[in-house]
Amino acid sequence: MKGKKILSFLSSFVNVVLFVLLACMIFLVISSKASGGEPNIMGYQLKTVLSGSMEPTFQTGSVIAIKPDIDTASLKSGDIITFVNPDENLVTHRIEEVQGSGETLGFITKGDNNDFVDGETVYASNVVGQYADFTIPYLGYIMSFANSQQGSVLLMIVPGILLILYSAFSIWRALSILDRKEEDVKAQ
Repeated sequence: MKGKKILSFLSSFVNVVLFVLLACMIFLVISSKASGGEPNIMGYQLKTVLSGSMEPTFQTGSVIAIKPDIDTASLKSGDIITFVNPDENLVTHRIEEVQGSGETLGFITKGDNNDFVDGETVYASNVVGQYADFTIPYLGYIMSFANSQQGSVLLMIVPGILLILYSAFSIWRALSILDRKEEDVKAQ
């Protein structure tokens, strides 16, 4: 009797885990596609760290959260910001120095792992957001894979197939138990 309860619990647990995995993968893929690659969660944007310029603060492949709605005038030396550089790429570096104010507000930035400050002043209009003290190491590799065509298909189909196979196994097992009960009743 105790073994059946444990088996039933494990069966329910596996069902829940597979369903949650499928739901998470669907959410990850859809939110990544809808937002152009980086999902938004509760007002924060998730960005993937693509280089080692901020190590050890952020490891390459980590996902960081940034707050996009910030008052750039309140930024100070030591804050970490995400900005668009002259090559139209997103960069996340630490502010070394604040220059000017108002329309001419600019920031001298530097990656924690870089020897020198960045070559260009970052103007307030190019700041996308401020680091929100939230990092998930290595999740960026999964998000980058999820944004690829193969990743989208794989991350949505594989959990779905596993859920269907496990459900089929559960139904087969339940039918086997019913057949045995019918045979026991006929034998009596």
